[in-house]
Amino acid sequence: MSTSRSKAERHAQTRAALLREARRLFAEHGFADSSTNEVVARAKVTRGALYYHFPDKRALFEGVFEAVAQEILARIETATAASPSPAEALVRGCRAFLDAGLDPSVRRIYLLDAPSVIGWRRWREIDARYAMGSLRLGIEAALETPSTRRELDAETLTYLLSGALNEAALWIAEAPDAEDVRRRCDASIEQLVRSVFEEAKA
Repeated sequence: MSTSRSKAERHAQTRAALLREARRLFAEHGFADSSTNEVVARAKVTRGALYYHFPDKRALFEGVFEAVAQEILARIETATAASPSPAEALVRGCRAFLDAGLDPSVRRIYLLDAPSVIGWRRWREIDARYAMGSLRLGIEAALETPSTRRELDAETLTYLLSGALNEAALWIAEAPDAEDVRRRCDASIEQLVRSVFEEAKA
């Protein structure tokens, strides 16, 4: 039993090392200019160990992308945990997503490279389990409040707001005055959410 456990632990440590070093490379150089040879060297593992966990570079990138998606979700959940209302939770969750996008590695991997490397369909499948999935749940909760218009559709609102947030994250990252753009985005997000869900500002 202890042997099996230690073997599982070694596999987990190897996988974590591969993901950590691959993330650093993908963030620094992008997917196209990063090599699995460099990942293996940095992680101090064999190529056999790499292929045990990831059959190719694309699979390795997808693993990194999913790890980034998990981190974004954790930030959103932390930010929204004590929200006094569903609308406030949406506002805080949106801001947490934009905060995550300030990290250059998140921006490069999650927003820039991932759609072309793994494809939009796979990108959405994974995102639906994390940030976009959380957004959908938040919207559904907000739609349950008595003051919300019942004709609004959760799926439509999820795609519209998710697309807007992705574009906003890129805009902030590329803006000459990122702080000014971020303030404007924060104000607009709050106004938009409260307008759509017809809740007075707390």
